[in-house]
Amino acid sequence: MSTAAIELVDLTVAYERHPAVHHVSGTIAAGSLIAIAGPNGAGKSSLLKAIIGELRPTSGIVRHELKRTDFGYLPQAADINRRFPISVLDTVLLGSWRQTGAFGCVVPAARNRAHKALGVVGLEGFEGRSIGSLSAGQFQRVLFARLLLQDAGVILLDEPFTAIDARTTRDLLDIVARWHAEGRTVLAVLHDFEQIRAHFPQTLLLARETIGWGATADVMSPLNLGKARAMAERWDESAGMCEPAA
Repeated sequence: MSTAAIELVDLTVAYERHPAVHHVSGTIAAGSLIAIAGPNGAGKSSLLKAIIGELRPTSGIVRHELKRTDFGYLPQAADINRRFPISVLDTVLLGSWRQTGAFGCVVPAARNRAHKALGVVGLEGFEGRSIGSLSAGQFQRVLFARLLLQDAGVILLDEPFTAIDARTTRDLLDIVARWHAEGRTVLAVLHDFEQIRAHFPQTLLLARETIGWGATADVMSPLNLGKARAMAERWDESAGMCEPAA
């Protein structure tokens, strides 16, 4: 497992020449647990994709000494095709590609780790089920099991608790807390402010530009939240502006 600081230096990311993230600067310390909050269209998902290298910055840089395999990334549920005919166990085993390579054989040790990961997320006995037969909460548990198998030092979660039941959310938040205790760096795009205040010590409040970044109690102030809402209202009034990812 590798982890290191990630520095954002005057980072701007754009879709079709319309900026989704404006001139964001700051340092993500190794071992941080950070919520990324903000209104719809604030650039939250774009920021994660820029950090992981899926989007190229329009200007500025993302500076770190990490390899692509040091990152574990969970995209939004809407971006995942659940109609693909694959079992729960095989989905989890995709997390072992860091050790086996894209075309390597799955060794018994990896299978044992996959079974253990499914037990951790509460899905022991689901190995042979098709992912298409699962509820939203069960499928999210599978994706967390895959991240457990991946064993990455930096974990990026894009709206990981959207449209899932309260029990699953509690169980997965326990896993996030475990990752943090292990010294991993975790960034999560979230919409539930109470959830952020209860479980995430640091927050980046984004409205295409940085509204606040630091201790959650300070950043999630009524003044900052009001600024973020006001900026979102201005976007709605701007005819013809594209809608970048959240």
